[in-house]
Amino acid sequence: MEALISAVLGDLISRAVSIVVKKCADKQTTTEEDLQRLQQLLLRISAVVEEAEGRCVTNQGMIRQVSMMLKQIFRGYYLLDSFKCIHNKTDDDDEEVSHSLFAQSKFNPAKRFRCVSSNSQIKSMLIGRDSSKELKQVVLGLESMVADMKEFAIFVMSYPRMYRQPYGAYLFLDKCMFGRQMEREQAISFLLQVEPPGDGNLGVLPIFGPAFIGKSTLVEHVCRDERVRDHFSLILFYRGNGLTYETVTTFRDHCVIKHQNIASAEKRSLVVIEILGDVDQGAWKRLMHISERFMAHGSKIIITSRSEKIVSVGTREAIKLNLLSKEAYWYFFKMLVFGSTDPEDHPKLTSIAMEIALGIHGSFMSAYVVAALLRENLSAQFGCRVLRQLRENTQKNTLMFGEYLEDHMSRYVWSIAGTRQGSEDRKLFLLHASYQKDPAAGGEVPRITMVDLLSRSSSAMPRKFEVLWWRSLIPPYYSYIYDCEFVRNTTP
Repeated sequence: MEALISAVLGDLISRAVSIVVKKCADKQTTTEEDLQRLQQLLLRISAVVEEAEGRCVTNQGMIRQVSMMLKQIFRGYYLLDSFKCIHNKTDDDDEEVSHSLFAQSKFNPAKRFRCVSSNSQIKSMLIGRDSSKELKQVVLGLESMVADMKEFAIFVMSYPRMYRQPYGAYLFLDKCMFGRQMEREQAISFLLQVEPPGDGNLGVLPIFGPAFIGKSTLVEHVCRDERVRDHFSLILFYRGNGLTYETVTTFRDHCVIKHQNIASAEKRSLVVIEILGDVDQGAWKRLMHISERFMAHGSKIIITSRSEKIVSVGTREAIKLNLLSKEAYWYFFKMLVFGSTDPEDHPKLTSIAMEIALGIHGSFMSAYVVAALLRENLSAQFGCRVLRQLRENTQKNTLMFGEYLEDHMSRYVWSIAGTRQGSEDRKLFLLHASYQKDPAAGGEVPRITMVDLLSRSSSAMPRKFEVLWWRSLIPPYYSYIYDCEFVRNTTP
């Protein structure tokens, strides 16, 4: 049934594209007209997607359609904001923008910095020569989707509403999981899938991706889903380095109970295993051999790691978590920066924020920290200071650690407090080893936050201390902490 629905929707979209292309071939539109049409289409399709995300849609074909729509929405808003930023820039802004993150670092041999001297050059860099063609393509894609929206809406309305909408409160985006709906539904579909009778093998789903990409957050949201909790009577969580020294007994002792329903007639269990690197194959085989004997039929395992090698232990296709696309990341970052404030009221800051988003490499935690900085002072002048500071951090870290950092975070950071004329010298800090703290483990977290470190001067700053990089407001509510060392003051 799902395949049939996907095929029908695909055929409808193909026909609509052909019709729209034919119509557009007979009518040439200006860029301004295309932008107006794009804005109208984004409003219409966003309303439909928000309605779909507010309902408990279980059909995989429809979930894929929503995912496709979201990608087009993000792409459309990115392009729309790019054009707006161009129109908001004036020749007076050129000197500031020439120091922006669009100018590539001269310390990076692969990506050289170059100064921008004219507004026309800036426009070319932001949207490129083929921007008008891309604009028309995006408009065509959205028009084709809107043309078939009636049929899609009918399917959506047949599903019950969810109590909690993932995107309904986008103004409070820091309290929602962003951009992982497809992966979430893939994991839930795996967990709820009924195993054939007599199949003694446990279902194993590997999830892998870089550090701080959201693996723990994704799994936590999956395990908190009511469908999953109703399906499994016991959910266990294990975190370790690779199962090397674990036996069945010690493994069970080291697990944390996330959910338990003693009264449930079903005795299925879900075990979540979180490791950093590769899994010890010998220990894994021993664990699976014993688990298959004692775990009830229909029990499942989810294993997460930064290493792609865990794919080999899976019985289902692995889920790989990638960085968000630049379009989706910009949408996410813009919502964090402005919240309930209308970005239209701050056109120059919006342009600066767009440049900043390109320079923090898709990092979720950097997005939260930088957005918190900008929210404290929604002025273009302060935004330029933040942008300039990020550029200096990038140069410093490129010199010391090379082009790429696995976790997309700086190791050397400058404070911003001393960048204004007449203020004290800026401080340079070195961030050492980091760790994440589970609130369930108890204990205090550092009082000094990363925002404090960057934006506030302090004459009594100790040489070594811990700093709270970020505390998540969504499950599993981890706090991410760095050992920090004050290096020196320097005159701006």
